[in-house]
Amino acid sequence: MMSTSTKPQPADCQATQSGAKSTAKRLPSPDERPGTAVVIYDGHCRICTTQVKKLPWWDAGDRLSYLSLHDPRVAERYPDLTHEQLMRDMYLIDPQGNRHRGAEAIRYLSRRLPRLWFAAPLLHIPLSMTLWQWLYRQIADRRYRFGMTEEGCEDGACAVHLKK
Repeated sequence: MMSTSTKPQPADCQATQSGAKSTAKRLPSPDERPGTAVVIYDGHCRICTTQVKKLPWWDAGDRLSYLSLHDPRVAERYPDLTHEQLMRDMYLIDPQGNRHRGAEAIRYLSRRLPRLWFAAPLLHIPLSMTLWQWLYRQIADRRYRFGMTEEGCEDGACAVHLKK
């Protein structure tokens, strides 16, 4: 028997035009998990959404909530973060309100999620953040190209961002 939910789902988790769900499990929002660190990611990027959808497994303690940067709640909650900043880097807002971006956000996660502790020593090598940010930047700047399939993107987002 199927249960129906009356909760609105984020745009990146709603049914696609073909009728199929774009994700099997909806990511919890900050409204559902107050007091958690908030991961702000590009919900129009196939690479970003694929990686963020893996985080709940790493987050066994339910320490994270999620918002697509395209969700209007992002601008309401974090008016200091511009659309350009959010398009450039994933952001993580910790429970104290500190902003962590790009590789720094990944480093933060390696310290807070027990299942990621194996990565912490590597990410915390002294003076290595410059290298990690550079590697992050290489992937982030090409994410729409990497995320394309032979047919292109379902919503055309890749084509818009590849015109740069």
